[in-house]
Amino acid sequence: MASSPCGGGNFDSGLEIQTRSVEQTLIPLVSQITTLINHKDKLKKTEKTLRAIQRVGQAVSVAVGRFVAVGEAIAAENEDLKDEMGLACFEARRAGTAIAQLTDVSSLEQCEGDGRSTVFSDKTGMVKAARMLLSSVTKVLVLADCIVIKQIISSRNKVLVTLEQLERVSTFQEFVQIFSQFGNEMVEFAHLTGDRQNDLKDEKKRARMAAARAVLEKCTMMLLTASKTCLRHPDCESARINKEAVFQRMRLALEQVIEIVTDTRSCGEAKALPVSIYAGIKDFKVKVEGLRDSLYCVSCEAVAAQLEALVEKTEDFTDSAYTSHEQRETIIQLCQITRQETKQLINTWRHAQQSLKAKEATDEVELSILKTCQSVSDLRRELHRVAVGRATELLKLHSDHLVLQALKASGGDGNLEAVADYAGTLTEHKEQLVETCRLLCHISGTEPLEITCVHAEETFRVIGPQIISAAQTLALHPTSKIAKENLDVFCEAWESQLCDMAILLKEINDVFEGRRGDKKTYLSLPRPGKHSVNLKTVKAAKLDAEEQTTIAKLGLELCLLTSDVDSEVERWDEQDHEMVRLCQIISSMAYSMYLFTRGEGLLKTTLDLFHQAELLDEDRILILSETEKLSAACQQLQVCAKTPVQGKSAIFQKVDSSIQNTKGILTVVVYLLPVCNKLIRKCKSERSCVASPQHWREKQLSTTVSEETLNGKGSNGFGVKSLEQHMANLTFLESK
Repeated sequence: MASSPCGGGNFDSGLEIQTRSVEQTLIPLVSQITTLINHKDKLKKTEKTLRAIQRVGQAVSVAVGRFVAVGEAIAAENEDLKDEMGLACFEARRAGTAIAQLTDVSSLEQCEGDGRSTVFSDKTGMVKAARMLLSSVTKVLVLADCIVIKQIISSRNKVLVTLEQLERVSTFQEFVQIFSQFGNEMVEFAHLTGDRQNDLKDEKKRARMAAARAVLEKCTMMLLTASKTCLRHPDCESARINKEAVFQRMRLALEQVIEIVTDTRSCGEAKALPVSIYAGIKDFKVKVEGLRDSLYCVSCEAVAAQLEALVEKTEDFTDSAYTSHEQRETIIQLCQITRQETKQLINTWRHAQQSLKAKEATDEVELSILKTCQSVSDLRRELHRVAVGRATELLKLHSDHLVLQALKASGGDGNLEAVADYAGTLTEHKEQLVETCRLLCHISGTEPLEITCVHAEETFRVIGPQIISAAQTLALHPTSKIAKENLDVFCEAWESQLCDMAILLKEINDVFEGRRGDKKTYLSLPRPGKHSVNLKTVKAAKLDAEEQTTIAKLGLELCLLTSDVDSEVERWDEQDHEMVRLCQIISSMAYSMYLFTRGEGLLKTTLDLFHQAELLDEDRILILSETEKLSAACQQLQVCAKTPVQGKSAIFQKVDSSIQNTKGILTVVVYLLPVCNKLIRKCKSERSCVASPQHWREKQLSTTVSEETLNGKGSNGFGVKSLEQHMANLTFLESK
């Protein structure tokens, strides 16, 4: 953004605003100045009008004075920006004074008699003063923002220096002293970068910052245990490799943070994200639809070439060893259909250029455009189904973490041969997850999610070998408590990334289905005084590590079940069916429980969780008739949620029971959905078979009209009537 937020280029500041805080600070000023500039030249000069204009001018002048005072104080504390900040403050003060003088209309007749300018007589002067004010204020804000960036860079530099000291230590005592300092510096850096991440306007930068900060957070604990292991076993090669990998990853993450806050890229990392299939399809459809208005000035060869580049990217799916034969054939077939439709579009388009019957030619081009866009959308839908299906299967497969447990056991037994065998299995799992993340990146739907997919891919790629080297170290020193602790930390990082991948998968599905953010409707907590009569005595309790692990595993299982529910819901023809709506609500609320197990979402305490468990039963009466089993599960959850408990152990048991009961409900829902869907379709089929001749005739007439419309023969153009009906349905849904 090279101009002020007022929407026009009149107040160009020449500076790019990258943070929300700077932009939000400017908005009130822009609003006030716009009020002054946009006054009518022949405005009736009533006393009320004069007072209003003068109040606005005085408010601007006073605000600028206070603002400049802060800017000058900042300049005094930062010698390298003192001159530049001082000049910007001087210009702002001068512009504020000019605006105050132009709006001083207390004695307007005298001013005009003396030849003095006012806002009524010198609108050009007001525009000039406003431009100077906005430019100078923006410059002050951006310079102040530069100071924040300097703080982050300075904090990073301190971390790097301490990091180098940690890498060179040779005694435990020295390590403990330096790591204590390192921890404090990392906390400061985390606060600064967290604030910056939340303040960034660019979603891609926020995603990159989140990824880098996640690496630093996880690597800090890895660095501690890897360094301790290396100090305890200085001659162990696998321990050294393990430690060096952690230090290297931390340095790369620190560098990435600085690249984001300074908006620069190092020479070694000047590469942008590869174009995903989703982005390619989106751009392809834009070009195809653009042929409507570009009948004589666009090269159709460019459209064909773009499609071929898109098809080439689908080889990531078809060449995969984990793609089934059926899936591979379907993708290839859809690519071929898209090629055919595109070829037909190009032929129709060329014919339209030469045709004298412009109206008919345009209709034919329109139909070809619709068919081409539909075919490429079908391709995207199939690629999404393959990628999401693969990811879901892998998450289920790895939810028990058997390979990690086997590596821990083999390492503890000192069995190097068994460690090598399980290391091979883990490497295979790593490759599967890496490839799946790459496929998810292709269909993720937004650039921030693509960045998160790339981060997940890199994390699995790096942590896999680190777990293996940690397991090898433990196998060489099976009695070493530090080596065991180190392996545990890396395994926990792997498990954590699997949980992150489950969340990522959910977000990708939400974007694909167009319901991004919809679940927030069902994540809100109960209103004060509702559902809390029996819970007043419950206090929040912090679980220990073992209890947290148990709950985390339950949470992941719950998350996978919500994915199953959503998948079954997608199969329903009637998306507005009451059963679908209720199941979506249950799935959404269960997902909020899953987020709770990760310390995320709107459920912050165990008390919040119990409130949510009560809410799960509010629509129970509407689906009790479907199955007694579901009724029993809902009733059991209600009893559990409303039972008052005291003490940490009892609270843990209640959390565990609440999530287990919710799992039971979702399991029944997953079973019920396809059964109900099948029954509804069967019922419709039977009704259609015994329908009256008149009803059958009406249906046939309706079908005929649809076919005519599709072929461009209907009087209503290309589905305009159906589009109007669709919009009416949307309006109705919004009003419910």
